[in-house]
Amino acid sequence: MRGERLFVGGEWVEPDGGHYPVTDPATEEPVGRAPEASPEQVRAACAAAREAFGAWSRTRPEERAAVLGRAADIIRERMGPYTELARAETGATTGTARAMQVGVAAARFRRYASVEPAEWAVAPQINEAGPMGRAAVMGALAIRQPVGVVTCITSYNNPWANPAGKVAPALAMGNTVVVKPAPQDPLSVYRMAEALEAAGAPSGVVNVVSGREVAVGEAAVASADVDMVSFTGSTAVGRRIAEVCGRDMKRQLMELGGKGAAVVFDDADLGSAVLGIGTTFSFYSGQICTAPTRVLAQRGVYERLVDQLSAYARRVKVGDPRAADTVVGPVISAEHRERIESYVELGRKEGASVIAGGERPPMERGFYVAPTLLADCTNDMRVAREEIFGPVVAVIPFDEEDEAVALANDSDYGLIDYVWSGDVARAFRVARRMRAGGVGVNTVGRNMEAPFGGFKKSGVGRDVGSYALHAYSEVQAIVWPG
Repeated sequence: MRGERLFVGGEWVEPDGGHYPVTDPATEEPVGRAPEASPEQVRAACAAAREAFGAWSRTRPEERAAVLGRAADIIRERMGPYTELARAETGATTGTARAMQVGVAAARFRRYASVEPAEWAVAPQINEAGPMGRAAVMGALAIRQPVGVVTCITSYNNPWANPAGKVAPALAMGNTVVVKPAPQDPLSVYRMAEALEAAGAPSGVVNVVSGREVAVGEAAVASADVDMVSFTGSTAVGRRIAEVCGRDMKRQLMELGGKGAAVVFDDADLGSAVLGIGTTFSFYSGQICTAPTRVLAQRGVYERLVDQLSAYARRVKVGDPRAADTVVGPVISAEHRERIESYVELGRKEGASVIAGGERPPMERGFYVAPTLLADCTNDMRVAREEIFGPVVAVIPFDEEDEAVALANDSDYGLIDYVWSGDVARAFRVARRMRAGGVGVNTVGRNMEAPFGGFKKSGVGRDVGSYALHAYSEVQAIVWPG
């Protein structure tokens, strides 16, 4: 099995640290051999991005957009093999790998292939006493300028959509990038680099370096050639990255942890709520920061909701992600499975009732976790406060609206919350009181043009849609006498 190579300065280079195996979470068999970069090679990638920045930033926006558009076409043309690799690396079901991983990546490159204005007029202002001591009319333009070299550190739960959501808008704005993918599934990101190379991205504009050693990520963050770090991952790691960025005043975009509250009122459509909350079991096997993992159920509907969620959890098929009828695949690794199982055991010790799941599925191979429902929880339990990142839902009862809001906001996190109610006015009223970057009202769906990001320890900044173009740019003001 040939080892993957690093992509640095437009060249495919052998890694100084050799290779390590990438494992299929469903079969525990090797998928490929990922390269282990040395810190020196990471710094070389950052230097290559710095060297390429000047010419790329001066390239006409239409030309940059054309590269992204061609990349989108290439990814779609290679959908079959790219889907199979994503499925094998992540354990996602084939349908999820095709639609939500590779498909979303292609859509994001296509989205940022549409050129948007980089400047806009500011209304003229009359200065009553200007620097020369007399009134003056001043005109102004606000212009988006590229930040420079962006280090993109991506998450393991989606090695296509997550890096594409960083790389595409960053390149569209004229930045150059160094991508450091998650060590568990980096091979897909190298295929993305191949697509961009084939699409005509100039040498050094896109660089990919990987490795299991902490020093690889540290070098990608600390390099003097890097102007910005875009990170998706845990709050603990994000805090350490922010400390390094702060020393050199580097720009940051942080998408961190989540513990989404799902408030379900007595008048809610329970079928809709169960399907939405059930995505915690089915979507990436709960390995997603936007999952509604903390359910707050009004007492009048509490028992029925628990019963229906339990039935849903028991009904969904856990198994081989290649099978068409599989809903829940494996989690990413044996270590992560043990972490999830330790939280379920902790929930028992804290007094929660395990209504569904709680035992390892009877699979001979693979890192499977049964969809697990914990009832009789309180908001001070660790299973209700800490991000488990697996197919585990905790249910907490409440009585009145104000209590629901207080419970929802009583969290270190604030990424995406949810409200289900037949009274739409109440649902929107509650949504506006929630301290979260986004709130779904009677849905877990997302509008991909709406700003995405978190409050509190769930992150810093906003991206998606036009907001990503702002995230990967500096705003410059040009002022003149009107």
